[in-house]
Amino acid sequence: MRFRPPLQRASLIRRYKRFLADVETVAGETLTLHCPNTGAMTGCADPGSDAWYSTSTNERRKYAHTLEIVGDRDGHLIGINSVRANALVVEALAAGMLPGFPAHARVRREVAIPGQQGRLDLLVGDVYVEVKSVTLKLADSGAFPDAVSVRATRHLDTLARLKRAGQRAALVFCVQHTGIDRVRSADEIDPDYGRALRRAVADGVYVLALRCRVTPSEIAPVGLVPVDLLPPGEERP
Repeated sequence: MRFRPPLQRASLIRRYKRFLADVETVAGETLTLHCPNTGAMTGCADPGSDAWYSTSTNERRKYAHTLEIVGDRDGHLIGINSVRANALVVEALAAGMLPGFPAHARVRREVAIPGQQGRLDLLVGDVYVEVKSVTLKLADSGAFPDAVSVRATRHLDTLARLKRAGQRAALVFCVQHTGIDRVRSADEIDPDYGRALRRAVADGVYVLALRCRVTPSEIAPVGLVPVDLLPPGEERP
């Protein structure tokens, strides 16, 4: 996923009202950007952080610029545009990076959920897939979610229900953070989500984490990282 035209560099002033961010450009101009991330953006919205933004040619947009990448205090780059996660997973599927999915399967997006209202992100062949973007780093792991998310827990319960009904179901964590090399549930933030994740895995939902390379010129899938499913308080062997 290459950025065309190239991203422009700036300094983050603040992220506010959930979908807005102010930055100071290299030329000293203050711009208001669209911020396409509904999470808390913990650790990737600190004032003064390096930031990169894209510019749309769509004249109908209220905000022409979109916040894409933020640098954290440790020098890692984070792709904060969660909308891009689905496309990155589709890229990885096409490249054969995600084992367990049917080869060369048709990929449909925003598919209706059998037997209930709502949609899931992808249908890969006969596998229903929900994608979650991971940008939060806690200690030595990436963690999801970065805020309490009833919606994300509901998605897990839906995947588990589909699996119990005989369907194939999977959850893919899309890691857009160069400092993350494993993923776990953020039980200290949303314990309900952690419990739902472990229930879903027990029901047979396939869970994996895709790591992406993040640079100002592109974001690209590079391979898998481990998913830690241990309950809080238990240590890895």
